[in-house]
Amino acid sequence: MTLRVDDRGVLRLVWAPRLRITGELAKDSVRWAEDLSDGVPRPMLVDITGEAVTTREARHVFADTTSVARLALLGRSAVNRVIANFTLSVDPPAIPVRYFTDEAAALEWLLDDDARR
Repeated sequence: MTLRVDDRGVLRLVWAPRLRITGELAKDSVRWAEDLSDGVPRPMLVDITGEAVTTREARHVFADTTSVARLALLGRSAVNRVIANFTLSVDPPAIPVRYFTDEAAALEWLLDDDARR
C-alpha cells in the first residue's frame, strides 16, 4: 500500500495487488490519511485495480472515516466495479463517492467545487 498527498492536495492510495484489506489495515490507512491531512479533510483517489478482498470490518472503518472530504474509486475491470458497488451499497460512507475507470475524470470530479453539492 502506498499513500501520499499529490501537488494538488489529493490523497492518493494504491493497494498492493491481491491484498486482503482487513480491519487493522483499514485503520492504519485511515490513521495515515489523517496524519497526511493535518486535520483538514481532503479529496482522496483510491486505486482499487489490484484489490482482492475487503473484509466487513474494513468496510465499516472506511464508512466511518472523517479524514476524507470526498472519494473517487479508480478501477479498470468489471470485477473492480462490482467490488466498489458492493462496498458502497453495504456500508455507504457519509461522503460523496464515485467509481471511475479514467483517472483524469476522477481527479476532475474530486477537484470540482460545483460537483461537491
